[in-house]
Amino acid sequence: MEHLDITLLKHHDVNMRTTLTLDEDLAKRLKEIARQGGRSFKEVTNEVIRRGLTAGAPQVEGVGAFRVEPKACGFKPGVDPHKLNQIYDDLEIEKLGSGTGFGVHEP
Repeated sequence: MEHLDITLLKHHDVNMRTTLTLDEDLAKRLKEIARQGGRSFKEVTNEVIRRGLTAGAPQVEGVGAFRVEPKACGFKPGVDPHKLNQIYDDLEIEKLGSGTGFGVHEP
């Protein structure tokens, strides 16, 4: 068994094994879907269960889909889009001249 450590990327309870007895017709259909889609039986079974669990979930009333409408705003007066990197370059030169070593300011 792998040691649990906070630095591990995989959380300890992400995967859970259990025994599930399926009716023959359901197992056959899940295997068929997996074969047709080139996916694993486990993947298809998890997806179908998730869809089934959310299918009957109550919809929140009065809340529609959130949509962001893009709007071209341009730049504020006085901002020259051709000089956007100038402050970055100025900071880079300042750092190099400060004697703290060579380095790039990360944006």
